[in-house]
Amino acid sequence: MKAKVALTINAKRYDIDVEEDFARFLTAQMKQDFQIEGNNDLKLLLQAYVRKSFALYEQEKEISTLLERLQTL
Repeated sequence: MKAKVALTINAKRYDIDVEEDFARFLTAQMKQDFQIEGNNDLKLLLQAYVRKSFALYEQEKEISTLLERLQTL
């Protein structure tokens, strides 16, 4: 089932349709990075993007390390 997640950036509201399970996860994540009920500027959006990209980078490094360890077993 679909659910809407909304975020306001530079005074423009964006509604995103996602699956209900992902909507709960996304909303929780967005509450950490944005003002869910208020306006967010582009600088805040860029900062959130960089934080999430760094987290993904760290996860990929960790996965690569684990794969290398598994291959040596």
